[in-house]
Amino acid sequence: MAHLLGIERMSHSYPNRQVFSEVSLGISDGDRIGVVGRNGDGKSTLLSVIAGTLRPDEGKVTMRSGLRVGMLAQSDWMTDDATVQQTIVGDVDDHVWAREARIRDVVTGLVADLEWTAQVGSLSGGQRRRVALAALLVGEWDVVILDEPTNHLDVEGVNWLADHLRRRWPATSGALLVVTHDRWFLDEVSTDTWEVHDATVEPFEGGYAAYVLQRVERDRITATAESRRQNLLRKELAWLRRGAPARTTKPKFRVEAANQLIADEPEPRDPTRLHQLAVARLGRDVLEVEDASIAFGAAEVFDDVTWRIGPGDRFGLLGANGAGKTTLLKLLTGELDPVRGRVKRGVTVRLATLSQALAELEPVAHRRVADVLADRRSAYETAGRETSPAQLLERLGFTAAHLATPVRDLSGGQRRRLQFLLTLLDEPNVLILDEPTNDMDTDMLVAIEDLLDSWPGTLIVASHDRYLLERVTDDQYALIDGRLRHLPGGLEQYLQLARSRPAGTAGSPPEERSAPARSAGSPDARRLRKQIVGLERSMGRLTRAVVELEGQLAVHDPLDYGGMADLAAEADRQRAELSRLEEDWLTLSTEVEEA
Repeated sequence: MAHLLGIERMSHSYPNRQVFSEVSLGISDGDRIGVVGRNGDGKSTLLSVIAGTLRPDEGKVTMRSGLRVGMLAQSDWMTDDATVQQTIVGDVDDHVWAREARIRDVVTGLVADLEWTAQVGSLSGGQRRRVALAALLVGEWDVVILDEPTNHLDVEGVNWLADHLRRRWPATSGALLVVTHDRWFLDEVSTDTWEVHDATVEPFEGGYAAYVLQRVERDRITATAESRRQNLLRKELAWLRRGAPARTTKPKFRVEAANQLIADEPEPRDPTRLHQLAVARLGRDVLEVEDASIAFGAAEVFDDVTWRIGPGDRFGLLGANGAGKTTLLKLLTGELDPVRGRVKRGVTVRLATLSQALAELEPVAHRRVADVLADRRSAYETAGRETSPAQLLERLGFTAAHLATPVRDLSGGQRRRLQFLLTLLDEPNVLILDEPTNDMDTDMLVAIEDLLDSWPGTLIVASHDRYLLERVTDDQYALIDGRLRHLPGGLEQYLQLARSRPAGTAGSPPEERSAPARSAGSPDARRLRKQIVGLERSMGRLTRAVVELEGQLAVHDPLDYGGMADLAAEADRQRAELSRLEEDWLTLSTEVEEA
């Protein structure tokens, strides 16, 4: 494959630290490279050097003659007075750009819900980001460089972008370089991984799953002192191999080596034990939403939502931007009241929310981190052991020096991690996470997932991060066209439902969804949806029963053939019943769409 560009003996530093020291790298036709590393280690700096927008202190960047390089940076370069059309395709007439299949695909995939004549200055931050991404992708580039392209994209948008990048060039031409914390996206688009750490860049073969395996091997071989980090990565690898096998079927992933490494690694969490602990802390009643509707003026956000949340439930909440996820979470917390219906909370519920904003830290912004922690309890139990707040901070990437740092002087990612830790230290038994991956690098996401694995309470996560949802939740729901739908088929089912809707409806405001809103109020639709809710509750119970039976089989005495046979037969019976209910659910779902 032809060489496209390279950097030779590149060094760069800022006043307080060395970012890179004599780094040499090359990019060739067909390369699809994901860049990972901790926040602040230099990922964005590396992209800027390669793109030619930043001149390094030492070394040089060489490019093939005539090479076309396009980059999406994290900064916003657009002109507020320009229209969406001018920003994306310039002053070209519609009939001209519409002849280009690539441009039509980008416009439909990213900005179909935006007014073509709207000024960029009138758009939200997420809409501006999509316009900037579309403006880049309509161009013809030999190398595309993307810095956090999935920020502000919903699950459908991330799925579209991954598909577009896979199809953009033939397999042996073009090159992609991408920085993102979205691990599912990394695995979908990258065939190689660069890890930025300690002023260098270390290459690995394969996407995120293969990178995790090779990092574990590297740590084992070098016998590093980072034993805690190694254990977290083994846990991550075990989940990748057991819970998401599709991620590890790429040719470069060494399956046998992975199986050997995780042979003695337990499951990430024990659902039976966590459920028992949750019942002990919460009782049987947690949160119950019954026939609830929310509207702002004439705009109805969602209608006739019923959602029962029990002790130990781990639910993921999906939906396009603007679908009403944050509104539904505020309904659960009591920040909003329904215009119709009711919300019931158990008397023992202690609810905490990790919101998208960092407002919770504003009152303590002037105080040192150590002083803020001193106000909390002195010990926190995780995985059956007591851990001090300082030890938890270390697990979340803080050093001893950070303890003396005022909260306001922490980086965005550090403040986000501190916010998460303070939330846990308040000892809630119901935890709501609203887009928790903002400002997080992949290492910190692994550490947070590890803490959540041993957290014995009810967990609700609203996120566009597909990997996180599959990793920490057991069941998923989605707000689609003003209704809450259970997703027995997980995120793949959600994407299928999204593809079946008319183009442009995914992010449309509630007032534009008049047809679903009208059908939602019909008696037939209400009756069918109540039946669906009943089925979903039964399916949830059966799913938990199957998980518990499988756990019992895993630890049962293998010499007790009779006992093993009884457990296996019961598990098969529960699976068959679950399959039957899923078929009934699909039939009713079709009927309610037509009602």
